[in-house]
Amino acid sequence: MTSLEIIAALLGLANIILIIRRSVWNYPFALAMVALSAVVLYDAKLYSDAGLQIFFFVVNIYGWWAWSRTLADDGEIRPLRLGAVAWAGWIFGSIGATGLWGWFMHVNTDASYPWWDASVAMLSVAGQVLMTRRYIENWHWWIVVNILSIGLYFSKGLYYFTGLYVAFLVLAIAGLVAWRRAERT
Repeated sequence: MTSLEIIAALLGLANIILIIRRSVWNYPFALAMVALSAVVLYDAKLYSDAGLQIFFFVVNIYGWWAWSRTLADDGEIRPLRLGAVAWAGWIFGSIGATGLWGWFMHVNTDASYPWWDASVAMLSVAGQVLMTRRYIENWHWWIVVNILSIGLYFSKGLYYFTGLYVAFLVLAIAGLVAWRRAERT
């Protein structure tokens, strides 16, 4: 699985760099990355993360279509911001979904670290939906997901994915800064 993990990691880096630039061309890289990642994560018995890749695949197809329809005159995506009530709803919804999914995976599978894996999966779902809808707050979710993923993947011996998520953490912080800057212009 090492070669698939390396290829997925490189595709992931390209994907995030293009998202930071608010480029619609992030989506082909995302589709290839999640397809390969599903295989790697399933083999590592991280079933929540493996299943998450199927969700990512579908949402990335939708995102490609949605972003293509909302391009500004300069070809970039204009970021939006959540209101306070929506922000709180996303936080509590993410916590609730993590608890329910973690319990389900704990009771019904032989998943490694079912609660940890569930937190990565459910927070990623929220982050992906927020990103697809162009909300700046997506980066806050990705920062938390990346911190959780670094420890999870390291504990499973997925060292290329661990390195990828260290890079993703740095890029998520850069993405937050870049999207906030774009919001002001």
